[in-house]
Amino acid sequence: MFFGREELFEQLNALLRKRTASLVTCRGRRRIGKSTLIEVFATRSQCRFVKIEGRRPQPGLANQDELATFARQLADQTAAETTPPSCWSDAFRRLNSQIDDEPTVVLLDEVSWLAHYDKCFADDLKIAWDNLFRKHDRLILVLCGSVSSWLKDNLIGNGAFMGRRSLDLVVKELPLRDCVKFWGQAASRIAPREIIDVLSVTGGIPRYLEEIDPSLSAAENLRRLCFRPNSVLRVDFDEMFRDVIAKGQNFAATVLRNLTSGTKTAAEITQELKLEKGGRVSNTLALLKEAGLVAADACPNPETGKMPREIRYRLCDNYTRFYLKYIEPLKVIIDEGAFDFASLDTLEGIDAVFGLAFENLVVNNFRELLGALNLDGALITAAAPYFRRPTKGKPGRPGCQIDLLIQTRRTICIIEIKRRREIGREVIAEVDTKLRAIARPPGVSARTALVYAGHLAPIVAADGYFDALVPFHTLLGLTPVR
Repeated sequence: MFFGREELFEQLNALLRKRTASLVTCRGRRRIGKSTLIEVFATRSQCRFVKIEGRRPQPGLANQDELATFARQLADQTAAETTPPSCWSDAFRRLNSQIDDEPTVVLLDEVSWLAHYDKCFADDLKIAWDNLFRKHDRLILVLCGSVSSWLKDNLIGNGAFMGRRSLDLVVKELPLRDCVKFWGQAASRIAPREIIDVLSVTGGIPRYLEEIDPSLSAAENLRRLCFRPNSVLRVDFDEMFRDVIAKGQNFAATVLRNLTSGTKTAAEITQELKLEKGGRVSNTLALLKEAGLVAADACPNPETGKMPREIRYRLCDNYTRFYLKYIEPLKVIIDEGAFDFASLDTLEGIDAVFGLAFENLVVNNFRELLGALNLDGALITAAAPYFRRPTKGKPGRPGCQIDLLIQTRRTICIIEIKRRREIGREVIAEVDTKLRAIARPPGVSARTALVYAGHLAPIVAADGYFDALVPFHTLLGLTPVR
């Protein structure tokens, strides 16, 4: 079940068309489908494919265990010997000896695990690239990992690799229309709200979407995935989190829990956790951002074009928020098989949590809105949630919080995002207050839009206030079931 990723495939295909070796880094959240992407690309392009995966570091293991694992995997796929090499320089020479002139994709997967016990790994790889691998004109060498911070520190930000990488692939969540494909033909027969409920928990993570049973309701799917002993989403957080955050896991989890209620700055988190000022929270947020769990929203002021002094951080991973709010507190009961989950409505505060999840889905897929906003082809200068504190003094200014603000050189578009059973005329007053709080520069037009899931009162459309009314099912590519 592999859907989408056409843009990433095209970037990889461009490397095949050139007649020189290519070094590629591939990073993204665990379970996002990085390894599968590379393997499917190799299959579709009819390239020879060799995959070496690092062994998860554990107490009692050493560098020689990684080298032995490397040797066994290489021998299984080539004619190489099984004897463990003595060091990574020898390992890379052995790998090089198995590469010929045919188009070849070599994937070093979970490369941070391969390198875990040897600080010279990156240096040895750089030497091997310069003197061995780059001489194969039809080779694409992909360095892939879930610990994106390691890739960034040791390869992407390493001056020794300057000018050597051909491509840095950042694999993100699947677009909404590709997510729907996991429901197959059943997607056209069920209410969009069922799909929205599931996506509010899984996000666009392929590994989680693969577990959906299209014949079951959203509630039953979530019961199977979240609230049974050893179910996929009951157990995945600890493993995923351990893999993507190599150091300071307990503190990183504490920061994530603090973000479950909404966006905050590093200073606000520091204050709420009653910590002394310093860089600990900021550094942890940077790691969580690299891991794909947190987004840094730095929307420029539409009045001045200046960036805000403080970045607001958003827990952009829907599964993580749902796990921390509803699965983690109940995990003992769940593991005993004693939790009776009947429906989502039984979960306290679920409307607020799903409201934030819904905003994530829209913000992460803002490009799908551009056609409805008549901004197709426009140069987007910024697209992010916008927050401004109220200012004191005379006359002072009120605060302003916009779910999604899309800016071009000549237009700002204020987008309200609502997930409610009933959406009435009050939404017009809410957005108009936000619009009036922004003093637009001369020559800049303002547009308003509402992206919604739920029943929209006819008066909202009849009023004509919104330039665009976008029911969420259109972003899914669905027609509502009558």
